[in-house]
Amino acid sequence: MTQTYWLPSREASTPATAPLGQELEHLRRQHQLILNAVGEGIYGLDLDGNVTFVNPAATDMIGWSTEELIGQSMHAVMHHSLVDGSPYQREACPIYAAFQDGSVRHIANEVFWHKDGTSFPVEYISTPMRDEDGQLIGAVVTFRDITQRRWAEEVLQRANEELEQKVQERTAELQAANQQLRQLSDMRSRFVSMVCHEFRNPLNNIALTVSSLNRYDTQLRPDEKNDYLLTINANVERMTQMIDDILVIGKIEAKVLEVNPKPLDLVTFCQGLLAEGDYRRPQAPIQLVCRSRQVLACLDERLLRSILNNLLSNAIRYTPGDRPIWLKLAKQRGQAIIKVQDEGIGIPPGDRRQLFEPFHRGQNVSNIPGTGLGLSIVKQFVQLQQGTIKVTSRVGAGTTFTVSLPA
Repeated sequence: MTQTYWLPSREASTPATAPLGQELEHLRRQHQLILNAVGEGIYGLDLDGNVTFVNPAATDMIGWSTEELIGQSMHAVMHHSLVDGSPYQREACPIYAAFQDGSVRHIANEVFWHKDGTSFPVEYISTPMRDEDGQLIGAVVTFRDITQRRWAEEVLQRANEELEQKVQERTAELQAANQQLRQLSDMRSRFVSMVCHEFRNPLNNIALTVSSLNRYDTQLRPDEKNDYLLTINANVERMTQMIDDILVIGKIEAKVLEVNPKPLDLVTFCQGLLAEGDYRRPQAPIQLVCRSRQVLACLDERLLRSILNNLLSNAIRYTPGDRPIWLKLAKQRGQAIIKVQDEGIGIPPGDRRQLFEPFHRGQNVSNIPGTGLGLSIVKQFVQLQQGTIKVTSRVGAGTTFTVSLPA
C-alpha cells in the first residue's frame, strides 16, 4: 500500500504573522514526514541509550512497534548479541561511543535482531547529537538491512571462486597437454633416431651381403651362398619385426586393437611355443616348470604369444648361451601366473623406472641389438587383459618377469 504525505506550503500553513508555537509544530511535522519517507531505519537515543524517536522503516525491519520502543534501551532490544549468539557488551558497542566521545561510527559487519529472535546483517552509522550549546545530548543511528547485498556478494564470491577453480583446472590441463607434447616430441626424436639406427644396420648387412654375392658368385660354394642368403633373410625378419612392433603400438594408442579371449591350456600352449626354432638353445634349453598337467585360462592367444615371445626373446638375447632360462606356470586364486626367469646380465636400478617406456633400453645392453619396443608392448598387452606385470632383477645375476592374468 502506498502512503502519500502532503506538506502544506509555508504561506498556507505558517504565515509570517503565525505564532512561534505554530512554526515549531510545522517544523516538527516536516521532520516527521521526512523520517516517515526515508527507506533506511533511523532512531534516536538519549545519553542513557534509550530510544527517543524511531521511524517506520526501522520498526518494519526489526518487528517492534514505535510504542514498544520509545524509552527502551535499543541495545537490549536489537543489538544485544553478536552474529554467533554470544553477548554483545554495551561498553563495546560503537553506537554508544558516538555520544561518549562525540565521534561518528560507521560499521558494516554487524547484525541487528528481529523481535522473533532472528538476526539480519546491517550497515549503520551512529552520529552524535548536540544542543545549541554544543553539548552532547544523544545520538542518531541510521541503518539498512544488507541481506540482499551480502547474498549478492556471496554469489559473486562463489562465482569468482568457481571461475578461479576453472582457470586453475584449465591451466593444469594446458600444462599437462604441454608436458604430453614435450614427451611426444622427445619420443618422436628417439623414434626417428632408433629407426634410423636399427634399419641402417640390417640394410647395411643386406647391402654388404648382396655385394659379396655379386662379386664372388663364381667362387662361392653352395653352402656359403646359402649362409649369405640366411643372413639376408635374418636381417629382413629383423626389420619386419620392428615394423610390426611399431604398427602394434599404433593400434594400441588408437584403441583399435581387439581382445578375443578363448579357453586355453597354458601348459600345452607353452610346450608348443618352446618347440619352435626361435626358442631353441643347444647348450641350455629353456626349461618349462609347472606342478600341474594343465593350467586352464581364458585368454587372447595372439596377445599371449606376443607377451611370451618378447619376454623369452629378451631372456635369450641378454643371457649367455650356457646359462639357464625358465618358463614357469601356475594358477593361484583365479590368476594365471607366468614367470620368465633368467641368469642374464640383469637390469640396472636406474633403468627400471623407464623399463616399459617405448624405445628405452638399459645402459648395460652394449651392442646387443634391440628396439626398446618389446617391453612396452608386453605391458600394454597385459593391461588389455586386465593383468599386471612385475620385474625383479640384479645386475649380473639375472631377471624375473612375473605376469598375472585373470584366468
